[in-house]
Amino acid sequence: MNTNVLLVAAAAGGLAGAGLACCAYAARHQRIDLRTVVARLRTSQAPARGAGAAVTGVLVGLATGWPVGAVLAAAAAWWLPRLLGPDRAGAQEAKRAEAVAAWASHLRDLMAGSAGLVQAITATAPVAPTPIRPEVAELARSLHTGVPMEAAMRSFAERVDNPTADLVAVALSSAEGRHASDLGALLGRLAESSRDRASLLVRTSAGRARVRSSVRIIAAMTLGMVAAMVAFNRTYLEPLDTATGQFVLALVGAMWAGAFVWLGRLAAPVAAVRLLGRAR
Repeated sequence: MNTNVLLVAAAAGGLAGAGLACCAYAARHQRIDLRTVVARLRTSQAPARGAGAAVTGVLVGLATGWPVGAVLAAAAAWWLPRLLGPDRAGAQEAKRAEAVAAWASHLRDLMAGSAGLVQAITATAPVAPTPIRPEVAELARSLHTGVPMEAAMRSFAERVDNPTADLVAVALSSAEGRHASDLGALLGRLAESSRDRASLLVRTSAGRARVRSSVRIIAAMTLGMVAAMVAFNRTYLEPLDTATGQFVLALVGAMWAGAFVWLGRLAAPVAAVRLLGRAR
């Protein structure tokens, strides 16, 4: 019995250790701002997702008596909704690209009317497209407080987190000494490029939707089969009640998790090359 408990604990500990290792890797290779993390937690669905995952794990553990099954069920309840849900990241990126295009066009039109660059940015702050309006307002405030144009535009590009915004930021950063007509023409070309990128993102998102549909079908069939066996053919799963069975279940769960991660990568958009800020 002691050996069985040790094997179960080792399997569960292995899964927990893998999760901690992933967190440590992410913390080491990415810059983490505590205030940004807290702000995102306030506006995100992470608490609700965490509670749902914990409840799912407890219910599965009580229904099956499998500690590893409870861990796997909680992990599935946490990650699968994001993996199987709609491509919100691609849609958000397309909206931001279109918003950057509209803002660049507005800046071009204002500068054509003899407005200076800072005055044009300030004028667009209240009426900028909704997806980037807070970022434009923050940019205008930074310029009015004396922040250099290059630093303000770099901060703006990092907040917008869009490759086209990087191009606009570079163009505006080098605006000193540039004739207004030259900058206006450049902004017009960047706006056209941003609209083309938004259209491309919409088309590629439609192509990735087929992969996501395949992932949904595979996940639904797998979970349905497991639930049916637990409910109607429990004798078939009796070997999993032992410590060795729990160890095997942990290995199988790890392989399925790796498969779903691979499928998720197939359905995810390709990381865009960034001129400013970090590549996503």
